[in-house]
Amino acid sequence: MTDVRIININTPWAVEMDWLLTPIGRLDESDELATMAKVALGTDGLADADDLLPDIDSTDRRGWWGDMDADLIWGGWKIGTRLWLLARSKITYEEAQQGSTLARAEQYTMESLAPFIKKRICQHVTVVAARTDRDRIDVRAVIYRGPQPAIALEYQALWAGIRS
Repeated sequence: MTDVRIININTPWAVEMDWLLTPIGRLDESDELATMAKVALGTDGLADADDLLPDIDSTDRRGWWGDMDADLIWGGWKIGTRLWLLARSKITYEEAQQGSTLARAEQYTMESLAPFIKKRICQHVTVVAARTDRDRIDVRAVIYRGPQPAIALEYQALWAGIRS
Protein backbone atom coordinates (compact mmCIF):
# COMPACT_ATOMS: atom_id res chain seq x y z
CA MET A 1 0.00 0.00 0.00
CA THR A 2 1.96 3.01 -1.28
CA ASP A 3 0.82 6.47 -0.34
CA VAL A 4 2.27 9.95 0.00
CA ARG A 5 3.66 10.84 3.45
CA ILE A 6 2.09 13.87 5.10
CA ILE A 7 3.74 16.02 7.77
CA ASN A 8 2.25 18.56 10.17
CA ILE A 9 3.27 22.19 9.85
CA ASN A 10 2.30 23.93 13.08
CA THR A 11 1.67 27.63 12.84
CA PRO A 12 0.46 29.94 15.61
CA TRP A 13 -3.07 30.00 14.16
CA ALA A 14 -3.67 26.54 12.67
CA VAL A 15 -2.37 23.04 12.05
CA GLU A 16 -1.56 22.56 8.38
CA MET A 17 -0.33 19.51 6.51
CA ASP A 18 1.89 19.11 3.48
CA TRP A 19 3.57 16.35 1.50
CA LEU A 20 7.03 15.32 2.69
CA LEU A 21 9.78 15.17 0.09
CA THR A 22 12.91 13.03 0.21
CA PRO A 23 16.33 14.73 0.04
CA ILE A 24 16.36 14.19 -3.74
CA GLY A 25 12.98 15.87 -4.18
CA ARG A 26 10.74 12.82 -4.59
CA LEU A 27 7.61 12.18 -2.58
CA ASP A 28 8.28 10.21 0.63
CA GLU A 29 6.11 7.09 0.49
CA SER A 30 6.85 5.71 3.98
CA ASP A 31 4.47 5.54 6.95
CA GLU A 32 1.33 4.80 4.93
CA LEU A 33 -0.87 4.06 7.95
CA ALA A 34 0.12 7.30 9.70
CA THR A 35 -0.64 9.16 6.47
CA MET A 36 -4.07 7.54 6.24
CA ALA A 37 -4.82 8.56 9.83
CA LYS A 38 -3.64 12.13 9.19
CA VAL A 39 -5.95 12.37 6.17
CA ALA A 40 -8.86 11.05 8.25
CA LEU A 41 -8.14 13.54 11.04
CA GLY A 42 -7.20 16.44 8.75
CA THR A 43 -10.33 16.32 6.59
CA ASP A 44 -13.64 17.84 7.63
CA GLY A 45 -16.29 15.17 8.09
CA LEU A 46 -19.95 15.81 7.30
CA ALA A 47 -21.86 17.16 10.30
CA ASP A 48 -24.94 15.26 11.39
CA ALA A 49 -28.26 16.98 10.70
CA ASP A 50 -28.73 17.68 14.43
CA ASP A 51 -25.17 18.94 15.12
CA LEU A 52 -24.79 22.56 16.22
CA LEU A 53 -22.63 24.32 13.64
CA PRO A 54 -19.89 26.72 14.82
CA ASP A 55 -21.41 29.55 12.77
CA ILE A 56 -25.06 29.83 13.76
CA ASP A 57 -25.81 31.75 10.54
CA SER A 58 -24.47 28.95 8.33
CA THR A 59 -26.11 25.81 7.00
CA ASP A 60 -22.82 24.41 5.63
CA ARG A 61 -22.36 20.94 7.13
CA ARG A 62 -19.00 20.65 5.29
CA GLY A 63 -17.77 17.12 4.65
CA TRP A 64 -15.70 15.79 1.78
CA TRP A 65 -17.41 15.68 -1.61
CA GLY A 66 -16.04 12.16 -2.22
CA ASP A 67 -18.18 10.85 0.66
CA MET A 68 -21.35 11.32 -1.40
CA ASP A 69 -20.68 7.93 -3.02
CA ALA A 70 -18.75 6.37 -0.12
CA ASP A 71 -21.24 3.50 0.23
CA LEU A 72 -20.79 2.57 -3.41
CA ILE A 73 -17.07 3.25 -3.84
CA TRP A 74 -15.45 2.72 -0.45
CA GLY A 75 -17.79 0.20 1.16
CA GLY A 76 -19.24 2.86 3.45
CA TRP A 77 -15.88 4.29 4.61
CA LYS A 78 -16.39 8.00 4.96
CA ILE A 79 -13.31 10.20 5.26
CA GLY A 80 -12.88 12.93 7.83
CA THR A 81 -13.78 14.01 11.32
CA ARG A 82 -16.35 16.26 12.92
CA LEU A 83 -13.66 17.89 15.09
CA TRP A 84 -14.18 21.09 13.10
CA LEU A 85 -17.49 21.48 14.94
CA LEU A 86 -15.52 22.33 18.08
CA ALA A 87 -13.58 25.20 16.48
CA ARG A 88 -15.55 27.94 18.27
CA SER A 89 -16.77 25.92 21.23
CA LYS A 90 -16.18 26.79 24.82
CA ILE A 91 -14.34 24.08 26.70
CA THR A 92 -17.16 22.64 28.79
CA TYR A 93 -17.68 19.81 31.26
CA GLU A 94 -20.22 16.96 31.44
CA GLU A 95 -22.90 19.18 32.97
CA ALA A 96 -23.12 21.43 29.89
CA GLN A 97 -26.05 21.04 27.50
CA GLN A 98 -23.77 19.69 24.74
CA GLY A 99 -21.72 17.65 27.21
CA SER A 100 -17.99 17.63 27.76
CA THR A 101 -15.88 19.17 25.02
CA LEU A 102 -13.12 16.68 25.86
CA ALA A 103 -15.55 13.77 25.45
CA ARG A 104 -16.76 15.12 22.10
CA ALA A 105 -13.15 15.58 20.89
CA GLU A 106 -12.45 11.95 21.81
CA GLN A 107 -15.70 10.77 20.21
CA TYR A 108 -15.12 12.62 16.92
CA THR A 109 -11.51 11.38 16.73
CA MET A 110 -12.54 7.79 17.43
CA GLU A 111 -15.33 7.98 14.82
CA SER A 112 -12.83 9.00 12.15
CA LEU A 113 -10.40 6.19 13.05
CA ALA A 114 -13.01 3.43 13.62
CA PRO A 115 -12.95 2.32 9.94
CA PHE A 116 -9.31 1.29 10.41
CA ILE A 117 -10.49 -1.31 12.92
CA LYS A 118 -13.55 -2.33 10.88
CA LYS A 119 -11.41 -2.84 7.76
CA ARG A 120 -8.82 -4.76 9.85
CA ILE A 121 -6.04 -2.32 9.07
CA CYS A 122 -5.28 -2.21 12.79
CA GLN A 123 -6.36 -4.12 15.90
CA HIS A 124 -7.54 -1.23 18.05
CA VAL A 125 -7.20 2.49 18.66
CA THR A 126 -7.03 4.50 21.87
CA VAL A 127 -7.95 8.17 21.99
CA VAL A 128 -7.39 10.54 24.91
CA ALA A 129 -8.21 14.25 24.94
CA ALA A 130 -6.69 16.51 27.57
CA ARG A 131 -7.09 20.17 28.37
CA THR A 132 -3.51 21.45 28.33
CA ASP A 133 -4.17 25.17 28.72
CA ARG A 134 -7.04 27.57 29.25
CA ASP A 135 -7.92 27.62 25.54
CA ARG A 136 -6.33 24.40 24.31
CA ILE A 137 -7.18 20.73 24.00
CA ASP A 138 -4.69 18.14 22.76
CA VAL A 139 -5.92 14.82 21.39
CA ARG A 140 -3.63 11.79 21.33
CA ALA A 141 -4.56 8.79 19.21
CA VAL A 142 -2.55 5.56 19.28
CA ILE A 143 -3.09 2.97 16.57
CA TYR A 144 -2.15 -0.60 17.52
CA ARG A 145 -1.35 -3.04 14.74
CA GLY A 146 -0.37 -6.35 16.28
CA PRO A 147 3.33 -7.11 16.59
CA GLN A 148 4.33 -4.00 14.63
CA PRO A 149 5.15 -0.79 16.54
CA ALA A 150 2.16 1.32 17.54
CA ILE A 151 1.63 4.64 15.78
CA ALA A 152 1.03 7.61 18.07
CA LEU A 153 -0.40 10.83 16.66
CA GLU A 154 -1.00 13.98 18.67
CA TYR A 155 -3.12 16.87 17.50
CA GLN A 156 -3.40 20.24 19.13
CA ALA A 157 -6.37 22.50 18.66
CA LEU A 158 -6.40 26.18 19.47
CA TRP A 159 -9.81 26.87 20.89
CA ALA A 160 -11.27 30.21 19.95
CA GLY A 161 -13.94 29.96 22.63
CA ILE A 162 -16.73 32.48 22.73
CA ARG A 163 -15.96 34.76 25.64
CA SER A 164 -18.78 36.25 27.69
